[in-house]
Amino acid sequence: MSDQSQEPEPDAESRGSDPFEEIVGAETGRDPDLAVIEAGSRTLRAQSGTPQADVVPSRPQDPELDRALREVEAELATRWGETKLEPSRVRISALMDALGEPQRTYPSIHVTGTNGKTSTARMIEALLGAFELRTGRYSSPHVQSITERISVDGAPLSAERFVETYEEVKPFVELVDAQQSYRLSFFEVLTAMAYADFADAPVDAAVVEVGMGGTWDATNVIDASVAVITPVSLDHTDRLGATPEAIAGEKAGIVKPDATVVLAQQPVEAASVVLKKAVEVDATVAREGMEFGVVSREVAVGGQLLTLRGLGGEYEDLFLPMHGAHMAHNASVALAAVEAFFGVGSEPSRSLNTEVVREAFGSVSTPGRLELVRSSPSVVLDAAHNPAGAQATAAAMSEAFGFSRLIGVVGPSGDKDVRGILEAFEPIFAEVVLTRNSTHRAMDVDQLAALAVEVFGEDRVQVEPRLDDAVEVAITLAEEEDEYSGAGVLVTGSVITVGEARLLLGKGR
Repeated sequence: MSDQSQEPEPDAESRGSDPFEEIVGAETGRDPDLAVIEAGSRTLRAQSGTPQADVVPSRPQDPELDRALREVEAELATRWGETKLEPSRVRISALMDALGEPQRTYPSIHVTGTNGKTSTARMIEALLGAFELRTGRYSSPHVQSITERISVDGAPLSAERFVETYEEVKPFVELVDAQQSYRLSFFEVLTAMAYADFADAPVDAAVVEVGMGGTWDATNVIDASVAVITPVSLDHTDRLGATPEAIAGEKAGIVKPDATVVLAQQPVEAASVVLKKAVEVDATVAREGMEFGVVSREVAVGGQLLTLRGLGGEYEDLFLPMHGAHMAHNASVALAAVEAFFGVGSEPSRSLNTEVVREAFGSVSTPGRLELVRSSPSVVLDAAHNPAGAQATAAAMSEAFGFSRLIGVVGPSGDKDVRGILEAFEPIFAEVVLTRNSTHRAMDVDQLAALAVEVFGEDRVQVEPRLDDAVEVAITLAEEEDEYSGAGVLVTGSVITVGEARLLLGKGR
C-alpha cells in the first residue's frame, strides 16, 4: 500500500493526454473549496449508463468568461480558507457597514446544525419559491462549482454575475482589509457577495446556511426571524467543542430575540442548550417530535411518500425525490421553518396550501446527497463526512437500493473522525476502495488503509490513490461476476471527493 507520491510516474505521452493528472498536481495546495476539478476528459468506462439532467453549473463555455472566473477563484484562494475559524465578526461587520448593510433589506431564514443543512436549505428554498417568493440561498461547501454557493430564484448565479458581484464588492473588501489586522477570509468575502447580490436582485427572502458553528460565523450578521437547527453531532470538535453541549452552544448563537427556533430531533444535552438560549432571548421554539414531525413514510420509486405534521396541521401524500429517513426528517424541519416564516402556528386553523407544498417537495434536488449518477452498475454519490452522516447514509442505502453487493469508494479528509465513518459503512460494504481527492486536506492513503484494515480486514480493502482509478476499480468489482448483477458502487467520505467523482462520471461538464 503506497501513497500517491510513490506511484509510478506516467510516461510523457500519457501525461500529455491526461488532464486529471495535471489537475491533481496543480490543486494539491489550493483551498479545498476552490478545488473545482476539470478532470473527466480522460475516458472512463464509468461514464456509460443512463444520462440524467444536471443541476450543477459547469465551467463557462466562453473562454474569456472562464478566464475571469478563474481569476476570481485564484484571488479568493489567497485568503484564509473557511476551515480556519476566528471567534470574531469584526471584519465581516465592517464590510457589511461599508456595503450599506445589504443583509438587512430582506427577511431571512438561518440554518445551522451538523448534518442536513444544505438539503434542508434547498427544501426551504423550494417551498418559498413555490409560494411565489423570490428567493436567495447561500450554502456551503459547493459540490463542483463555486457559483453554486449563491442562488437566486432557485438557480446558481451565472459565472458572469458571480464575477460582476465580486468586482462590485472588491473595492470595499480592500478597504476593510487595509483597516484590519487580518485580511477578510475566503468565506467572509463570499458571504458579503451573497448578501450584496440578494439585495441587488432583490429577493423576497434569503435562506442562509451557516458555514461553521453559528455564534462567530460570518453569516451571523443577519437577524433572521426563523432559526433552524438541524441535528447536532460531533464534528469540527477542534473548533466548536468536544461535546454536543458545547457544539450546540455555538450553533444556538444564531437564535435572535423574538425569533422562532425550528429544532430538529437532538441529543437531550444539545436540545437543553438551545432551549435555554431561546428562553434567554424570548424566542419561540418548535420541536420536531412535539410541535411538528414525520407522521409516516414509505419507500417509493425514486424517493419516498410522506405524511408530515406541520405547525398548521397534517400534509399528506408528499412525494420527496430523495432517499432515507434522514431526508424525511429534513423535509419536516423545512416545512415547519416555512410555516413559521409565514406565521402559521401562531393563528388557529391556518395551514399552507397542500398542493403547493406537494409541488415544492416534488421539485427538490440535492446534488451529491444519495445521488444516482450512473446505472449498470449503479453508482451513487453521497457527501457523508462524519459518523452521524455516514450512519444515515448507510441506513438509506440499505432501504432504498437493496444492492446484492455494494462496493465503497471512500476518500475522506484527514481532520475527520475517519474510523467512525468507516465503522458506519462496514456493515454495508462488501469491499472498500480507498482513495483521496486532490486537496491538501485529503487523508493520506497509507494512514487510511491502516484504519480500514482494522475495521474491514485486509481481504476487503483495496487502495487506489487516484480517484479516477478508484472509481474504475469499484465499477469493475461491481461488474465482476454474473451472480452480482445487482451490485452497486457508493462514492463517499467528503463533499470534495463527491464533487470530483461527479465530474469524472460525466456530470456538470
